[in-house]
Amino acid sequence: MHPYVIIFGLILLALIINIPCGFLRQGYEKFTFGWYFYVHISIPFIIYLRVKSGFSWKFIPLTLGGAMVGQIIGGMIHRRRQRNG
Repeated sequence: MHPYVIIFGLILLALIINIPCGFLRQGYEKFTFGWYFYVHISIPFIIYLRVKSGFSWKFIPLTLGGAMVGQIIGGMIHRRRQRNG
């Protein structure tokens, strides 16, 4: 499989994994244990997938960006549900 497809898949997977984490993170006050937990819980899994795929540390910013976008989307979904519910 082409490396661009694999890295795109890793970024997309990081994004998808972090949507529920971002949703749950919104339920905690900023900088509490729960908040930190949901921000960081997906990182070991994403690192594992990156290493198993054979990509070096140079691709960390790409997967980190996908994770951040997932957190933001999850937080937006939570806020929208709070506002409408």
